[in-house]
Amino acid sequence: MAIQNTNRIWPVAAVFVLLLAAKTAFADSQADAPTAPSGNTLTAAERTDGWKLLFDGVDFAGWHNFKREGVRPGWQVKDGALVCADPHNAGDIVTTDKFDWFELQLDYNISEGGNSGIMFHVTDAGRAVWATGPEFQLEDNAKAADPQRCGWLYALYQPPVDARTGKILDATKPAGEWNHVRLLVTPEKCVHEINGVKYFEYVIGSDDFKQRVAASKFSKMPFFAKSDSGYLALQGDHGSVSFRNIKLRPLPAPPGSAMENRRP
Repeated sequence: MAIQNTNRIWPVAAVFVLLLAAKTAFADSQADAPTAPSGNTLTAAERTDGWKLLFDGVDFAGWHNFKREGVRPGWQVKDGALVCADPHNAGDIVTTDKFDWFELQLDYNISEGGNSGIMFHVTDAGRAVWATGPEFQLEDNAKAADPQRCGWLYALYQPPVDARTGKILDATKPAGEWNHVRLLVTPEKCVHEINGVKYFEYVIGSDDFKQRVAASKFSKMPFFAKSDSGYLALQGDHGSVSFRNIKLRPLPAPPGSAMENRRP
């Protein structure tokens, strides 16, 4: 009887062992499988509100290097991110479309000591994107060499002193972590935000803006901040940086707010 019971139990035990092995192999294969890119999509509400996705997480559609066709190999699409992987062979990239007034939101992840930037109202009049477009500075505040810090309007505006720390406001996360940017550009005001913290606002073409430009290196660039419309640009020659969830909502210019009345 014992032998007969053993013979009956053995097939059941064997099946159990095989099932356990199969389950373990499946779990291992899932752990090794690449994670599908997340984000780079618009919700139904965002579509209704007019948001446009500027990067789909798959390819370079809608982007090219400044003043040339295509995208240089230093830029890559990796894991759903637009990545400046080799700044020595990347250069600045710009959107195919031009934008005037808008709200821009995106995530960025910068390398240790990295330096990049987002330029707007970029035109072909200058030899570089920064010769025409104001720059929302991006960098690793801890180790980047440039004293112009992340979130500042390069060489023109910086946030106030944070009363809690006694230092200039800094809401950035460390290099290697994702940060969120919001940039609002309208005739009435422009606003810079990092990770939900407002840094400052300014008015393009205002007397204060013109005075700051006149006192900066941009005073020698005749086309700087003169256009009401232009490309968006991402800087790609000062270190590795990644972007994702790049979305923009065009905004109408209020009646009677034409900038030509305020710009030289």
